[in-house]
Amino acid sequence: MLSVPLFLYTETSLHAGVGSTVSAIDLPIQRERTTQFPIVQGSGIKGALRSQVRADEDAVEALFGADTKKEEKFAGALSVGDARIVLFPVRSLNGVFAYTTCAAVLARVARDVPSFPALDQSLSNIQGENALVTSKSAVVPSGKAVPEEFSAVLEEFSFTCKENARVDEIAKWLAQNAFPKGEAYEYWRNKVQNSLIVLSDESFRDFVQNSTEIVTRVRLDRDKKTVAQGALWTQEALPSDCLLMSAILVRSTRNGSNRTAEQVAAWLRDPQNVPPRIQLGGDETTGSGIVALRWAGA
Repeated sequence: MLSVPLFLYTETSLHAGVGSTVSAIDLPIQRERTTQFPIVQGSGIKGALRSQVRADEDAVEALFGADTKKEEKFAGALSVGDARIVLFPVRSLNGVFAYTTCAAVLARVARDVPSFPALDQSLSNIQGENALVTSKSAVVPSGKAVPEEFSAVLEEFSFTCKENARVDEIAKWLAQNAFPKGEAYEYWRNKVQNSLIVLSDESFRDFVQNSTEIVTRVRLDRDKKTVAQGALWTQEALPSDCLLMSAILVRSTRNGSNRTAEQVAAWLRDPQNVPPRIQLGGDETTGSGIVALRWAGA
């Protein structure tokens, strides 16, 4: 069995919902119970991949499992985990927006991806309104008064920042291994290296809870051109420029095709089989949920 991490970069807003609730938001997004960090459940990712891979029916069933309508039943070769947040964009006074993260999130990535830079004590000990940034950070004022310590303003909150070499390492690793490939994404790979900011776990949680997109949706009465009765609702979505990661476990196939786990992993990483961009979540016909894929190690 192999672990093949998959990074997902949102190019548009993404609504992976949980249905209606009694909260202030009618249609919230999926979240972890304990941390309230946003997630996209693995079943949704698996379904999106199954429907959009470029393969014949036998190959699809070998990877994702037999069609339930068929007599022959067998499990697929993939176990798709939930996509967890890695980077969350937050409006910044300098640099337009910053890629925010925290030690708890980075520790999960380090656990699932052996090549990811190890966390040091400085990242684990961030408290309160303190933060760590890359050298030559674009989210802090260029004319800072004290070279070793200065402030960054995210939304309406000010954070006391320090430059940190390990943050530079993490930003460089993400640019080279997690962000999508190609010239079209060069700007974003450069931006993460000058706009990454590591917050305390509590500050990061507050941003991912309160800085998502909230959209008001309506359905009009065709004849009256007014909002139809009961057809006014609010919907939450992850903004564009989020980075998520799903840990996908790969086994050998069970349908008699005799593909090893290594062969299945190589098949997944081939862009001829799995497109580099897919649609995920709801509101497909309104252009939402477009995500770029990057397989770790590819």
